[in-house]
Amino acid sequence: MLAAIDMGSNSFHMVVARLVHGEIRAIEKMGEKVQLGAGLDQYNRLTEAAQQRALECLSRFAQRLQGMPPEGVQIVGTNALRVARNAYEFIGRAEQVLGYPVEIIAGREEARLIYLGVSHTLSDDQGKRLVIDIGGGSTEFIIGQRFEPQELESLHMGCVSFRNRYFADGKVSRRQMDKAITHAEQELLNIRQHFRAVGWQSAVGSSGSIKAISSVLANLKITDGTITREAMEELRKRLVDMGKVEKLSDLSVRQDRQSIFPAGFAILLAAFRSLDIKDMTFADGALREGLLYDIVGRIQHEDVRERTISALQERYHVDQAHGAAVEQTAIAAWTQVADRWGLHTAADEDVLRWACRLHEIGLTISHSQYHKHGAYLLRYSDLPGFTQQFQQDLATLVRGHRRKFSASVFEGIEPEDKPRLKYLCVLLRLAVLVQHPRNLEQPPAFVLHGHENKLVMEFPDGWLDNRPLTLADLENERDYLAKQDFILEISGRSA
Repeated sequence: MLAAIDMGSNSFHMVVARLVHGEIRAIEKMGEKVQLGAGLDQYNRLTEAAQQRALECLSRFAQRLQGMPPEGVQIVGTNALRVARNAYEFIGRAEQVLGYPVEIIAGREEARLIYLGVSHTLSDDQGKRLVIDIGGGSTEFIIGQRFEPQELESLHMGCVSFRNRYFADGKVSRRQMDKAITHAEQELLNIRQHFRAVGWQSAVGSSGSIKAISSVLANLKITDGTITREAMEELRKRLVDMGKVEKLSDLSVRQDRQSIFPAGFAILLAAFRSLDIKDMTFADGALREGLLYDIVGRIQHEDVRERTISALQERYHVDQAHGAAVEQTAIAAWTQVADRWGLHTAADEDVLRWACRLHEIGLTISHSQYHKHGAYLLRYSDLPGFTQQFQQDLATLVRGHRRKFSASVFEGIEPEDKPRLKYLCVLLRLAVLVQHPRNLEQPPAFVLHGHENKLVMEFPDGWLDNRPLTLADLENERDYLAKQDFILEISGRSA
């Protein structure tokens, strides 16, 4: 059993599916208009009322998740949670309701997952396709071929934010519609030239706004549901003539979508004009379906995150052999203390492995302070497959793998996550020191005894005698760790 929840700025969606012979078969879909994005106050904080709406919805979803394996569930937040200053406070409450971790994904990662969901619901056509998804707070634009996205962009405009800015009073005047379209065209200036140069053979729209526009065009018999530039211009005139959003019920637009329909329409018309789109069809797949296929990829060892790590190693000319030696050493240590330190999840092992492979990524910028350069690259790069929290964890380990082990390493980390990351950081630091000679030596058969804020490290007799520099490194490390109230004891120094 698999499940995915997309906590969008406008709606929350859940899909429950079963994996049968490698294929995903949807069993149940649920969706509710929560309008989380509309619950952001003037300080970009989620109001208590908005949080309560969201938590009530999630409590209904939670019943369906009971008993599912953690590796088969993905729950993500998008633009509203990306901008909310109190997002992590809300996430803590949401995780209590759901019983599963909640992650925030970056805009381009959202775009990648949307394309994954759309491409699996379409025929496997040759040629490039343009995919557009208009959400509540952001709009994603992707060009891809078959199942591989090639261009990914997420622009900060959505049907909820545009509704609040241009159609808050429920009126649809020519002046406000033109302002909304112009605003969207200004946002599209950033990608217009490049996307048009790359080109595509077909255009596809996903999610509620584009589905609603397709349905209205069919109801008005302007087209058969295909969205064309001419049809969009005709619909623009009719919306302005109607003048009020409540009249959209005459076009069979659901009441809960009427207030945001003109805003979504303005964004799509701007896209048609700016990108010179001739026609577009609608596809059922969206972010939540993409999440399901991403889960399956991880289960079947086709994890996009592994490809991302390999690409980073290549791009930044990382010494991969040395990274592999550090990884082997760190995992040998991790297996001995994982249970004692509560580091036994797959995510703990993954973040440690990938931090080992990338701990020297900052050397491409400068040797001085390269651990800080590396942390910055990992924290703020667009990394396909990674959530914002996972990137922050990865960056924290790289930031803390050498030199001072101070509290500043863990700035911005939630209090409940700090002990876990400190333990992982200690393991990475020790692995780096054991492999400091860079001779790709097999890690020694050391024995670790983990205690709370203490680690006893026993080396084979005589091993350290033959490696006085490694012993000096470990003694320096003992002093570094002591400043964070962590005790390192080293034994087995003499033959």
